[in-house]
Amino acid sequence: MTDVPNLRRHANLVDRMSRAVGLDLEEEILRGNLQIESLGDAVLCCGGCANVESCARWLAERDDPAGSAPDYCRNKALFSALKKGRRV
Repeated sequence: MTDVPNLRRHANLVDRMSRAVGLDLEEEILRGNLQIESLGDAVLCCGGCANVESCARWLAERDDPAGSAPDYCRNKALFSALKKGRRV
């Protein structure tokens, strides 16, 4: 059975992390740079992370855009590719 609250938590973390690094994932989808399936994969990837509390703290402490996601972020490469204008 799918743990819906956990999926929602990680979807929220992916969205917040993307915004923290200067990305709007909805806009990336509309531009054709991000596939819906890739976004789903990013949420599932985040769901397997062992650093959820560190991530939540990092995001809570941000008051300015970050250059990139923290090294432990399992979606750092995805965000980096999108920032470089690559399609994923």
